[in-house]
Amino acid sequence: MKALVFGTTGQVAIELGRAAPLVGLTLEQLGRESADLTDPAACAAIVAATDADFIINAAAYTAVDAAETDRDTAQAVNGDAPGAMARAAAARGLPFLHVSTDYVFDGSGARPWREHDPLAPLGIYGATKLDGECQVTAAGGPHVILRTAWVFSAHGKNFVKTMLRLGGERDALSVVDDQRGGPTPAHEIARALIAIGMAFAEGRGTSGIFHFAGKPDCSWADFAEAVFAGSSLPKKPVVTRIPTSAYPTPAKRPGNSVLDCTKIRDIYGIGQPDWRTGLKTVVNELETKA
Repeated sequence: MKALVFGTTGQVAIELGRAAPLVGLTLEQLGRESADLTDPAACAAIVAATDADFIINAAAYTAVDAAETDRDTAQAVNGDAPGAMARAAAARGLPFLHVSTDYVFDGSGARPWREHDPLAPLGIYGATKLDGECQVTAAGGPHVILRTAWVFSAHGKNFVKTMLRLGGERDALSVVDDQRGGPTPAHEIARALIAIGMAFAEGRGTSGIFHFAGKPDCSWADFAEAVFAGSSLPKKPVVTRIPTSAYPTPAKRPGNSVLDCTKIRDIYGIGQPDWRTGLKTVVNELETKA
């Protein structure tokens, strides 16, 4: 079985490359040099010519703050390219799997977000990701949109790596405590995508939007303390809990990023991973590399 994957250097893309051989899945992974997502037509042409059994789009414009002043690029990468890929996949009846985000919601309320809840992104990043979702759905082919949140791994830019770096430089850190979510190990997202893609290839796929994030829910400050507690830093930094208002950013962040993951469990049998287990693995990998 073979999958065509857009993305090579992102957190999920790297983990896809690691996980696929473990289940006998062959990957054709395309980086920017082979598939420029600012050229949707070129991406569609690749899908039209592939011999893969299913397609995974693990590439995205994820610079949330930069997107506020670079909407055209974010729109091309997050909206138009996935739409073009999905239409090309639909024309051939190929399953198309697309990674999306909690940023399509406004982050209000306290209960976990369900797939059918009202969509109201707070910024350009979320708006372009939402447009990508709409275009993928409208393409009409077999598809899954996998919304996730607070992704971390030993690769790329993410909260865990930032905390470990800063924790080695400072005695104290101020971390936002009024934003809540479910940190999600990138390797668990990769496993979920592969399981879904293989289900489609075997005729067992169900199209739609699904939520997938780690448990238990926590705040960024909680997450930071867990990172430090699980690290080998000789001196653990003191975490000062602050409100979002004390850490202004160009793009607004959702206050509530908790995702209800019941649907993916019921339909695909994929349960929520415990991020604390994933965190141990990631911290160990990072410290082994150091």
